[in-house]
Amino acid sequence: MDLAAKNGAPFIGLNDSGGARIQEGVLSLDGYGHIFYRNAIYSGVIPQISVIMGPCAGGAVYSPAITDFVFMVDKTSQMFITGPKVIGTVTGEKISSEDLGGSKVHNSISGNAHFRAESEEEVLEQVRRLIGYLPQNNEEKPPRLDSGDRDDYRPDLADIVPFEATRPYDVRKVIEEVADSGSFLEVQPEFARNIVVGFARIKGETVGLVCNQPKVMAGGLDIDSSDKAARFIRFCDSFNVPIITFEDVTGFFPGIKQEHGGIIRHGAKILYAYSEATVPKMTVILRKAYGGAYVALNSKSIGADLVFSWPNAEIAVMGPNGAANIIFAREIAGSDDPEATRAQKIEEYREKFANPYVAASRGMVDDVIDPRETRIKLIQGLEMMRNKKEERPYKKHGNIPL
Repeated sequence: MDLAAKNGAPFIGLNDSGGARIQEGVLSLDGYGHIFYRNAIYSGVIPQISVIMGPCAGGAVYSPAITDFVFMVDKTSQMFITGPKVIGTVTGEKISSEDLGGSKVHNSISGNAHFRAESEEEVLEQVRRLIGYLPQNNEEKPPRLDSGDRDDYRPDLADIVPFEATRPYDVRKVIEEVADSGSFLEVQPEFARNIVVGFARIKGETVGLVCNQPKVMAGGLDIDSSDKAARFIRFCDSFNVPIITFEDVTGFFPGIKQEHGGIIRHGAKILYAYSEATVPKMTVILRKAYGGAYVALNSKSIGADLVFSWPNAEIAVMGPNGAANIIFAREIAGSDDPEATRAQKIEEYREKFANPYVAASRGMVDDVIDPRETRIKLIQGLEMMRNKKEERPYKKHGNIPL
């Protein structure tokens, strides 16, 4: 690990370990401490990747947890702090190793892992693909490739996003049209599926994508999606990867479970991560951007370099339906035909407040663009910001709300 850091090379760990060896006592614990220390101090200096290739417990999972990406193999890999036998003895709970810490559990429920595959060969192929998007260290920029894509005007983009704000669609179809053909590598595809994050290339240049997924939970932000997005944003910023945000968000997800689970703290991680990031940052508002989620998802106010909006986007404190019911409650209640008045007031609110031209007139949106020109605008933005430099106040480090 020291050698990798001195030479600015990524570090890949292949793990199959029961953890600290009981017979060696405190010496084995001390050995793990030295590994954890290096995981931490080299975080953000060189990319660190962990591949779980067998049952791993104790220290053998704490180290991967500090690294940037964790890969697992179906039916072969397991991760847990304490195994099923110890859990059975202490709590009386009975569970198999696979159900406790298998690849599906950590990729879809706990969020501790980022990728999984059916075989070791396939998982190592995934590692090689990921490495292809990354720089060797934090002083380099990601590698650029010739994309082979010549026509950047994408007519199909106009038909992907439904005009009606409540109709779902798959944001991956937008990504496929904007990114170079076949270049999108999704990170944590099974965890917090209401947000899609991953690496892609646009005209050969590596970018990190953070995208609301209207197909799941209407694209709202919850605790898990906030954690997932914030960590990915901070990785991209550490290794000079420009961040592009595709926004179509109803807001932070409401509910007692979310509030009691700390959605305020978790949601604040996205705000912190975007604000802290100094790489080129662009946002495209596809359809909706409401409330605090609009601010959190790389708005101008927290440091976006460029914000584009599609013409039918709604940018407001809340959706027109809810807002009209509050603002015009008296007029609606006193009307001879409340439903007709409500519909009229909703349209009035949409025209006056919930459209991109209001935000554009105030400088919060740089340009209202033809959806079919989205890729062209992003290519121009990346070209313009290739040498971006941004200085921040000196500090030891910030205190992100973990």
